[in-house]
Amino acid sequence: MLCTCQDGYEGLLERELKTAGASVSESGPGWVLCAQVPPGELSPAFRDLTFAHRVLSEPVEVRGDSVNALSRQILEYFAEALRGERVEGSWPSLWGAPPETVGLSRRAGAVERAFGEALSSRLSRVARLASPETPWGVGPARGLFVWFGGFDRAWVARTAWINGPRRMADDPAAPSRSYLKVEEAYGIFGAEPSAGETVADLGAAPGGWSYSAARHGARVVAVDNGPLKGAALGHPGIDHRRADAFGFRPAAGEVFDWLFCDLLEDPHHVLQDLVSPWVAGRWCRRLVVNLKFGRVDALGLLAELRAPGSPLSALSGLRIRHLFHDREEFTIAGRLE
Repeated sequence: MLCTCQDGYEGLLERELKTAGASVSESGPGWVLCAQVPPGELSPAFRDLTFAHRVLSEPVEVRGDSVNALSRQILEYFAEALRGERVEGSWPSLWGAPPETVGLSRRAGAVERAFGEALSSRLSRVARLASPETPWGVGPARGLFVWFGGFDRAWVARTAWINGPRRMADDPAAPSRSYLKVEEAYGIFGAEPSAGETVADLGAAPGGWSYSAARHGARVVAVDNGPLKGAALGHPGIDHRRADAFGFRPAAGEVFDWLFCDLLEDPHHVLQDLVSPWVAGRWCRRLVVNLKFGRVDALGLLAELRAPGSPLSALSGLRIRHLFHDREEFTIAGRLE
């Protein structure tokens, strides 16, 4: 299988894969190639990887010294794989290349266009149903998945596990880029705040997460001694309370629908002194929390988070992901329902 990730985090993905029992054979910018263990259907250990963005099952390597040579091989692979299969609806056509390799994204784009033109000539109805959009959420997908490891080399697969990370569209009204992180997190969670729901955003300033929740119609209590900015400042759906995030508690009998937290603090401090009391007190029904791992061993922290004695062990549907818009941090989502 071929796992893709954010550029610069291949080493952490490789370590995670080895811990899960995979045998890594090769890696490069934004990808790790390994033997799937066990072969066949993707096992649960590889459906919950933190650092993988996509997992391509049984990829086939193609090589060619030109755009036409690569596109022709990919077309032949796809056409052969379609034999006996009836395509009735939209299917994902997802192409990727590490952006840090100068010119490779342009090469990948040229091959994709050549492939699209050839597919339209050969199988026009199938071509019209292709979608370049990453499916929302987490789960298996069937379509065409292509990843470029070089100018003359790519891997293609018909099936992939979509792990949740995806690039989000910016909102110029958002107070900060952290807005993109929580918008992306809704996809791994499979839900988002809605009208009539309540959100406690602890450490809210400058207000990116609060703005996101309010934009979806929720009523937000934004807790931070610092100021809110941009569209979060004075928003009618946001109640800004100048208080310390670690000391904030709901009123007696109050349960928030969502707990948000994205603090630039030691992850153990956030986990034990903020998340743990909220989980133990059942003061929220769902949570989305970011934990920074820049100054700790990321895989060690990940093991702690998944351990039976972790405060997160009380959550159902727990997902821990390194998102497209994350830096040195995990995004955690789960339910107390």
